[in-house]
Amino acid sequence: MFLCFFSCSKKNIDSETVLPVIPIDTTVKKADYQKLARETHGFITSNLLTQYGSYRANTTSKSNIVYEWYVTSQIYADAAMIAAGDSTYFTYMNKTFSWMDNMWDRSNNGNGGYFAACNLDGTGAGGDKYIDDNALTGMVYLSAYDVSSGATKQAYLNRAKACGDWLIKSGLWDNVAEGGFWWSTQKTQKPTQSNGLCLQLFLRLYELTGEVVYKNWALQVDTWLTSKMYDSQSGLFNWMYDGPNASVLHTEKFTYDNAIMVEAYLLYSKILGNSNYLEKAQALGRAMNLTLWNPAAKAYIFLTDPAQSRVNPAWCGWGSQAMIKLYEADKNPAWLTYAQQNIDGLNIACRNTSNNGYHFFASFGGGNRSPEFEGVDQAWMQRVQALMSKYK
Repeated sequence: MFLCFFSCSKKNIDSETVLPVIPIDTTVKKADYQKLARETHGFITSNLLTQYGSYRANTTSKSNIVYEWYVTSQIYADAAMIAAGDSTYFTYMNKTFSWMDNMWDRSNNGNGGYFAACNLDGTGAGGDKYIDDNALTGMVYLSAYDVSSGATKQAYLNRAKACGDWLIKSGLWDNVAEGGFWWSTQKTQKPTQSNGLCLQLFLRLYELTGEVVYKNWALQVDTWLTSKMYDSQSGLFNWMYDGPNASVLHTEKFTYDNAIMVEAYLLYSKILGNSNYLEKAQALGRAMNLTLWNPAAKAYIFLTDPAQSRVNPAWCGWGSQAMIKLYEADKNPAWLTYAQQNIDGLNIACRNTSNNGYHFFASFGGGNRSPEFEGVDQAWMQRVQALMSKYK
């Protein structure tokens, strides 16, 4: 539900009055990313973690609601801590994975899929399901699979596979706009990010299972993204189609959309053995750093709308993950510099030094901070700091 959350929140945030001055972190030491990740996790456990193993959506207006992609983003963050050498995070990660069973649809003719929201104790799950949420959750589980062993490892793979199978059986791919997955069961938009996450998951499932159905779906999704969403002039991917019969193309460029596609191309290159896709990932990374990078703030912008001067920890932080993945693929240190500077810029803009939490939106430099502390923002900052701690 990434798009809905942005759309529903934008009007309220843009109309806010100037907020009180909040402490800004201007003294982050570049070598302290593991420490920063632990401090972020400290805020999470003190303010968002529930007795059930779930996580509140935020600390204010949605403190009694759980969102699927928020919770699984926290699993993603904990898996990164484990990969960076801290095994204490297994307890958090596995307990939350077990709790996620509450959000799985067990009445959907055997097709499954995760609902988008429920109560803190897991009751009340129902309503819409989202392609991006379920595809991301599948990728999260495969990240947990990578650091796990034994029966737990197999359980993560099984549920990731179930997410992929739901995508295929959901009926949300059709011929409107010549293909592509709808964002949700409401069938209102066909975005880059939903389809890019599906591409990632299908590739990894093919890698791990060898089942050709996942490869075929990956090829189909990639073809649609290339033909319908890629903007050759900028070298970046457009936002989405919506309107009657998905006939309206929105050409805004988001950092997280393109970061998702960088990662998808890197997986395509590795898993399908096509070096052209490494070159495509590198070209897309360079285009991000030309158009989506603020050289003064040394951080990624949210999107290419001149009216938007805000940054967000999750959506902008995704750029750091993509740059780290590029560095891991070709060992070019320039990618790592962008990743590191973006984390530092987000710490300056959004990190509250009095409680170590990250504000939902802020201006570059730390002004005009939103009052909300969203769970997904904390999770993504913990994750990218943990990823960076392996190198800096």
